[in-house]
Amino acid sequence: MPLIVLWDIDHTLIENSGVSKEIYAAAFKDLTGRAAVHPARTEGRTDRLILAGMFRDQGEEPPAWESIQPVLEAAGAAREADLARRGRALPGAREALAAVAAEPGMISSVLTGNVRANAQVKLRAFGLDGQVDMECGAYGADAADRADLVDVARARVRAAHGTPADTPAVLIGDTPRDVQAALVSGAHVVAVASGVHSADELREAGASVVLADLTDVAALMRHLRSLAHAAR
Repeated sequence: MPLIVLWDIDHTLIENSGVSKEIYAAAFKDLTGRAAVHPARTEGRTDRLILAGMFRDQGEEPPAWESIQPVLEAAGAAREADLARRGRALPGAREALAAVAAEPGMISSVLTGNVRANAQVKLRAFGLDGQVDMECGAYGADAADRADLVDVARARVRAAHGTPADTPAVLIGDTPRDVQAALVSGAHVVAVASGVHSADELREAGASVVLADLTDVAALMRHLRSLAHAAR
């Protein structure tokens, strides 16, 4: 049975070193003409929720998403060089992506709260974008709730690769929201304690498999192969 592998980006594959929050701050300023007093609250939220919450934290109603998205994308594109200079690919990320990409039957893409253009910026800044099928990913413009993104990705993979409707999916991410999105949508999850959430917090959220980071690629691949094998 094929296996759909969906990677979170920030704090799972890359460390953005504060650039993400600068992107949101710049988008807010471009939309309103003034600097935000309260910074964006992220922690696994989608861009739709992050920007809506940012506006409300400043005491304002958010504009229509159709007004926000192009401004957010422009802010992300303007900071790619900053991201490449200040950020980094996390330990094991490059090797783990390459291993999954090379594995027969595994379809590797992303499930991220970022809009697609900014997801591309973040992966391209570290040369990671060629290791995943970006066309099949699910992004922050696709839904407000992260759990809803799982079915978006499943549908895109099915359309592109002709996979069966019951093809298993696994989310790899660093926040309780990643864990909850997998549990709610019937996907598997590999939690990675490479962000602000501890291994204990991720287990408490419901993850049965928690890694300190992605450096043990062999162990990760054994687990992913076991998921594909169990679905046969």
